[in-house]
Amino acid sequence: MEIYEVGGAVRDALLGRPVKERDWLVVGATPADLLALGYKQVGKDFPVFLHPETGEEYALARTERKIAPGYAGFVFDTSPSISVEQDLERRDLTINAMARDRDGRIVDPWGGRRDLAERKLRHVSDAFREDPVRVLRTARFAADLAELGFTVAAETETLMREMVENGEVDALKPERVWKETASALGTARPDVYVAVLRSCGALARVFPEVDALFGVPQPARWHPEIDTGQHLLLALKMAAGLSSRDPTVAFAVLAHDLGKGATPKEMLPKHVGHEERSVELLERLCERLPVPNAYRDLAALVARHHGVVHRAAELRPTTVLKLLSTVDAFRRPDRFDAFLLACEADYRGRAGREDRPYPQAETLKAALRAALGVDARAVAAAGLAGPELGDEIRRRRVDAIRAALAAR
Repeated sequence: MEIYEVGGAVRDALLGRPVKERDWLVVGATPADLLALGYKQVGKDFPVFLHPETGEEYALARTERKIAPGYAGFVFDTSPSISVEQDLERRDLTINAMARDRDGRIVDPWGGRRDLAERKLRHVSDAFREDPVRVLRTARFAADLAELGFTVAAETETLMREMVENGEVDALKPERVWKETASALGTARPDVYVAVLRSCGALARVFPEVDALFGVPQPARWHPEIDTGQHLLLALKMAAGLSSRDPTVAFAVLAHDLGKGATPKEMLPKHVGHEERSVELLERLCERLPVPNAYRDLAALVARHHGVVHRAAELRPTTVLKLLSTVDAFRRPDRFDAFLLACEADYRGRAGREDRPYPQAETLKAALRAALGVDARAVAAAGLAGPELGDEIRRRRVDAIRAALAAR
């Protein structure tokens, strides 16, 4: 029995990046061998075992054969005769198809170290086309490694495009689409994920609402980049930097302008009413994919109210209080911060305007602090109750907001 460290841990170590988790490959063993050593078996499709002390995953070397469409259409051979080279051949990208033995020797039969040096994401073999999830994974790795200069190899992009054209991508399960997308939204360049999917045609299949934004014009006065899709890419890149890669903020930015893709042509380049159309399309997207409520709720708030936030300096104190109440800023201040970051990413995600200040965020934060300074208990102690109490609290909050805005 031989044990190898494999996959992302080997790749990241060679790149000098922190290793987040380690996976191990076992060659020359059977499930009974590992069970006898105290490993715990998990996984339904093929034998994966948890180490009795570290809890890390150990998988038996395997080969696989495609027998049906989609991610689950495979049969596996995990016999002890499977070699480490055979196991690595079934993996998606060359940079993920390396192993390290106990002595630190790198097993690299498919040119992974070469592609690390050349900063290329290249498929290992034509078997890549058998698993549609690999299209999403390649786009996600492109997003994760973009800051290091990685790009998708031309032959791999061609293969991905063929997979889209022959309908293989249509077999993707909603759960897998969301899993890869959520991971990509948490990278430094979620815009690259969208761009790679669009380049191979997959964006129109998995996110048609997003794909519809490309080619849709906006007024140059507000959007020098004009194209709504290009604005989205700029805003996604900005969101990752502003929010320290918060995927909920990136998702809110991804969905904030969906309604512009459905603007009637006779209205272009204006997009009157796009906010409500964006919320409607967001809801459809979240019905199709298992998007967590926290992502959906923040995105809906940003889609509906980002235009109001941009005009913060022009708002009356009563309107500011209404906005704070509508987005539940009093009870959810952390989400309010994320809400403002998404709005700022939208505002600064415009060609040539990336370095512009966004005082609107601090204006609204100051208004919230002022409103929170109103002591509701003290108001109640004055003998007010019911609707009169609520009215007095609102009046005092408006006055506090007015004073805070005047002081800026």
